[in-house]
Amino acid sequence: MLAVPAYFASMALEAATFRRRRRDGSPARAGEYESRDTRASLLMGVLSLVVPLVSPRLLRPFTPGRGRFGRGVVAVAGVAAVVATVADRAAKRTAREHPEVRDCGTAREAARSSTVARRVAGSAGVVAIGLGGLSTATAWSWRTAPGRLYERRVLPDLGTGPLALAFATVTWDFIYYWNHRLMHESRYMWAIHVVHHSSEHYNLSTALRQPVADALGTFLPYGSLCLLGVSPELLTTARGINLLWQYWIHTEAVGSMGRSEAVLNTPSHHRVHHGSQPQYLDRNHGSILIVWDRLFGTFEPEGDRVVYGLRKNIDSFNPFVIVGHEYAAIARDVASAGSWGERLGYVVRGPGWARSHRAALEQAAGTRAASILAPATASS
Repeated sequence: MLAVPAYFASMALEAATFRRRRRDGSPARAGEYESRDTRASLLMGVLSLVVPLVSPRLLRPFTPGRGRFGRGVVAVAGVAAVVATVADRAAKRTAREHPEVRDCGTAREAARSSTVARRVAGSAGVVAIGLGGLSTATAWSWRTAPGRLYERRVLPDLGTGPLALAFATVTWDFIYYWNHRLMHESRYMWAIHVVHHSSEHYNLSTALRQPVADALGTFLPYGSLCLLGVSPELLTTARGINLLWQYWIHTEAVGSMGRSEAVLNTPSHHRVHHGSQPQYLDRNHGSILIVWDRLFGTFEPEGDRVVYGLRKNIDSFNPFVIVGHEYAAIARDVASAGSWGERLGYVVRGPGWARSHRAALEQAAGTRAASILAPATASS
């Protein structure tokens, strides 16, 4: 909250810098401010502060082992999973019993039965995965809460001195790297994080375009540091330092920073992270330190001019679209899936897998349609 005035002052300075460059004849840059995009980013920033104040209270009754509806949610998810499994088998059995079209009436009845079975399986699959995911996320968050783990610490309290703060900051940064990488490599986690990448501009306001659905994710617990003697208060301070560093690196106004880029995450490194070109995808996940990316093989230096945004941009400034478009896409994919392998693949595997799998299915469907039409064309 103390940093809010600095946020607005720095955004005004950045915007003035780009206006001055434009007056000097420089070409338009993606770092320039666009009113609708900036309003959307600032609104998401406000929501990212407000929603976490409300969501724990809303979700607590549905948390298994804690809330009064927790068992009921798990039971409904289980029943839905059974229904989806039975419907899957019914759809496959119908396809096996009528592999060829001979009698029009029989074919229509088989197609109708198969369609109903697929719709039942799709709807039940969405319910099972949605409620199952909610139960898993809320239970995991509750059981790995910093205060809860601090009570079970295996090392004494480290205190609040500079060494303890340095330890908390570096180890938070290490866990952040893996959580950030996970949000890019698993689609249900990407659905949370995609909010931050949805802008086609790249300026300081983009840093404030933060996710609001963290409660639906399963993260490596930062609270695990409390087992090592980091107090929840010190953990909160480390988080604040981490977030403040991430703010200033969202700019095109700063170029290369020389030798410091061997160790630190800088605007140049983070511009790569927001790129939509193939060579930039899922790179440079670090927050304060870039050494994690160098160590674990996800580093990419800035080369070609970065094109910001998503592989397929949403072309909307509506906050509901910004937050929910990937969840809606996941639900559609899960509803269309014909097996649990496909359903879980659409959820837990990467966004790239979902794209390639859909393309393969469309190609296979086109091949089957061509093989069916070919004999009819030949006979005519």
